[in-house]
Amino acid sequence: MYKLIAIDVDDTLLNDDLIVTEGTKQALAAAIEQGVLVTLATGRMYASAHQIAKQINLNVPLITYQGSLVKTLLDGQVLYERSVPTDAAKQLDAYCVEHGLHLQLYVDDVLYVREDNDKAKKYSRLSNIPYVVDPDFDALLNKPQTKMLIIDEPELLDRVKEELTPLLGDRVHMTKSKPHYLEFTHIEGTKGHALQFLAEHNGYTVEQAIAIGDAWNDREMIEVAGLGVAMGNAQPALKEIANYVTLTNNEEGVRHVIEKFVLNTNGQTPAGARQHVEQN
Repeated sequence: MYKLIAIDVDDTLLNDDLIVTEGTKQALAAAIEQGVLVTLATGRMYASAHQIAKQINLNVPLITYQGSLVKTLLDGQVLYERSVPTDAAKQLDAYCVEHGLHLQLYVDDVLYVREDNDKAKKYSRLSNIPYVVDPDFDALLNKPQTKMLIIDEPELLDRVKEELTPLLGDRVHMTKSKPHYLEFTHIEGTKGHALQFLAEHNGYTVEQAIAIGDAWNDREMIEVAGLGVAMGNAQPALKEIANYVTLTNNEEGVRHVIEKFVLNTNGQTPAGARQHVEQN
């Protein structure tokens, strides 16, 4: 029944050691062998997602930048792209300057920061992507912004989001990929929009898709997919809207989903996984 699987990367496909286990790789390969299109759906840059995809031998279009960019692996063809409106991007930058917030820009798959600091360094290490220090954000903001990101304390970011929603909410999608990452994309730059596009692009319905994730930025794709799956380590609110809750990222939760719903080799639901609601 399922023809497409979209898998979040951090805290979903990757365990806490930032690796894809051999068991999960085998399950992914078996699904692909059966003709299922397996892709990544991540907030990461395309350059970063590309590194993960090579580890698991994917050769399909990847959903990156929260859904703002769908791009093929083999020839780098852009299939779907949305950018933050320029006026909204400049408004967000002005807000960050006024409040002393660390803002990152993503232009042409290059990460830019205004100044070198610990936040940029830590982000770079996690994503395995270099960054460019460019104090002249005014020039950069005239270019298409695939994504913009503020890094700060979770409670502060909650207040920032509340303040910015009435200012930008009709033009920009705001979400958290991690508690200390507040991300901004085009209003149609979500994993849900990208998943729907990719399904239709390949001649499938979105009901034939499985979406697996752990964070609130996975909400849109989990809501639109025929089978929306929350990881065992997912946020409680995400578990509430998911069709199925699998094991954690350290217990090969992705492998369990593939074996249960695609390969049909895992008839019993292990402790820690549960059906939440009836399938869409």
